[in-house]
Amino acid sequence: MRWLELAALIAVCEGVGLIGGRWTGPEIPRWYRALAKPSFNPPSWIFAPVWTTLYLLMAIAAWLVVNATSSSARALGLSLFLFQLALNLAWSWIFFRKHALGAAALEVAVLWFAIGATTLAFAQVSPVAAWLMAPYCVWVTFASILNASIWRLNPTAG
Repeated sequence: MRWLELAALIAVCEGVGLIGGRWTGPEIPRWYRALAKPSFNPPSWIFAPVWTTLYLLMAIAAWLVVNATSSSARALGLSLFLFQLALNLAWSWIFFRKHALGAAALEVAVLWFAIGATTLAFAQVSPVAAWLMAPYCVWVTFASILNASIWRLNPTAG
């Protein structure tokens, strides 16, 4: 039964990635490619494997928490996890579909705090789960800087 829970969590997390990817993909060759980007902007092909890996790590982290002893920290951590996952998906819509660079920069800052809160809550339940969230936090830190830089370089684009 535990493996089915893991499979379901992987499906949910990767599903968020697939939905975000469907919103993002069509915008890459048109709108995104035309934006001015900072020198540290990675090549577009890197995002899919990075996000696929991060969603997998998030799913494993959540699975460890789901399978921990019931507690208020566990309930809080899982609630925060779902909240940050929704914010993660919302960012793709705001940035790529709405082309709202400033709103996306604000939203990703909220996402970053939500990831931090989730990670701290997970740490109370499973230190391993918290560590599995660390690469995600690092990547979203980078993504936040990238988003803000793109917004600064393209002030009229959103």
